[in-house]
Amino acid sequence: MSDRHAVALAVAALAGAWWSTAVPLVPAIILGVVALAVRRPWLLVAAVLLLSSFLGARAWAGLDPLEPSAFDGEATLVSDPVPVGEGMRVFVRADGRRYEAWAYGRAARDLSDRLAGDRVSVTGSARPILPLPDYQAARHIANRLNIDRIHGHRDGPVPYRLANWLRRTIARGAESLDDDRLALFTGLSYGDDRHQSPVVSDDFRASGLTHLLAVSGQNVAFVLILARPLIERFDYRGRWVLTLGAIGFFALVTRFEPSVLRASVMAAIAATATLMGREASSRRVLALAVALLVLVDPLLVHSVAFRLSVAASTGIILWAPRLAERLPGPRILADAMAVTGSAQLAVSPLLIATFGGVPVASLPANLLAAPVAGPIMMWSLSAGVAAGLVGGPLAQAIHWPTSVGIGWIQAVAGWGASARLGELQIPHLVAVAIGAVIWWLARRRLLRAAAAGGLAMALLVPAVALRIADPPFHTVLDSGVEVWRHHDATVAVLGANRSTERLLEDLRRAGVEAVDVAVADRGTRAQRDQILSLKERMWVGTVIAPPGHQVGGATTIRTGQQVLIGGLIVEVTSHNPRLAVAVTPSAPQTDTSAV
Repeated sequence: MSDRHAVALAVAALAGAWWSTAVPLVPAIILGVVALAVRRPWLLVAAVLLLSSFLGARAWAGLDPLEPSAFDGEATLVSDPVPVGEGMRVFVRADGRRYEAWAYGRAARDLSDRLAGDRVSVTGSARPILPLPDYQAARHIANRLNIDRIHGHRDGPVPYRLANWLRRTIARGAESLDDDRLALFTGLSYGDDRHQSPVVSDDFRASGLTHLLAVSGQNVAFVLILARPLIERFDYRGRWVLTLGAIGFFALVTRFEPSVLRASVMAAIAATATLMGREASSRRVLALAVALLVLVDPLLVHSVAFRLSVAASTGIILWAPRLAERLPGPRILADAMAVTGSAQLAVSPLLIATFGGVPVASLPANLLAAPVAGPIMMWSLSAGVAAGLVGGPLAQAIHWPTSVGIGWIQAVAGWGASARLGELQIPHLVAVAIGAVIWWLARRRLLRAAAAGGLAMALLVPAVALRIADPPFHTVLDSGVEVWRHHDATVAVLGANRSTERLLEDLRRAGVEAVDVAVADRGTRAQRDQILSLKERMWVGTVIAPPGHQVGGATTIRTGQQVLIGGLIVEVTSHNPRLAVAVTPSAPQTDTSAV
């Protein structure tokens, strides 16, 4: 089978899984057997298309929504519990089904120390998730479990116990780091970013560095490098077994996330090809890995993480080597720019379609941060384990380089978020692509320089537009937050949105750099946390909250009372059932600030 046939096989698997129609299984199997017997690759491609469609339809049928009912039994955690607001969210498996489980109060506290693989005895209630979003379907989840009480727990199978011991040991050795750096360390090491603060999380999103906290092929390669001294002690078959074992165990440690699955299967295919004495190009390995994964789990096509991982790998394989040859400067810098640029260009259409834009800061931020992330990951799985075993001052000394490296990455992410370089949209991306093609094909230096200048201009347009655009007087952001801006004065009403990360992202993308009056209209603890994070990100002036609020430092204003700030008048119109305000421009002669 050639590379072209392997790519066609992957495309057929993806198309069939997306189609997910209940085609007859027997003809698909017969067609596949005939294709293998007569060695006709295109017949095999057709068979994979039909088989993938059948398997996709069966996977969708397996998402069995339950009628609302009580639940009492044992559940196995298939993910690590994630703190969300005042509760805890975790994915569990029970009675052959997967659930998105939520716990609050004592039940949430009982879950906080558990990890994937552990088993808990719970009582609660189950109900279907309607409508079912694609990201839940990709996890094979169609029902929600509300946990009222946890009666007990027990550890999972031995492989999970070993994986959880390794995770806890690595994290324990880095306890000398502050909370933000510890959360980044566990994310860089094994993809655990559960305890990352909303501000740091938004910084990484704004600078296009979030992928550093998701385990990828680079991490798998580092694991194999660390295991190499042991693996090389055995013969070819022993090396193959140990290689697959190391890959599988690392995938377990990192919780079988889509990007991990893609990287792990690619590594396993490459190791198998080496054992069999066959050459396998990166293009073929990626295509076969995608086809195999989609046939095993057709719902992966609905995972955004899987799509981004495949797209980034495709871009790096197709474009990075040739781009590195053409870029001027030191080879190490050219290689880094080629890999970063190829990956970013490949994932850009998906990022724009899914998240609304591609941060312009992602290219320089990745060039500055990515070279540091790899050594931190390797250090965590070697010296980091030793630090966890010995503890104390020695562990702190071992992680001094870790603290410096993570501090650098955190500073780069903060710069990317504060630089206000804007985001590429489809028109900008088209201009960048055209400029790149012209630069690639140009033979004369003058034409190539002109194309490079056009590329730079296309990348600068979002930043310029962000600074010269006249913002609307009143805006309702995607999260439901309302913003009024007039004469450099800004008023923001937080609304019902409970996600601090969503709040910070929406305000950043709207170009809000300071808030003169923040209205916590419900005065809840969730809004208290949002205000604290907002103050960490930008300057916040007066905070208004309703009577009985839980927002420290907030001011309660009577109905009918006004706040005059810059060019805006904020009047409280109601406290029932929540604080409501009316915002109007002030008259020019009264354009002063007062509370």
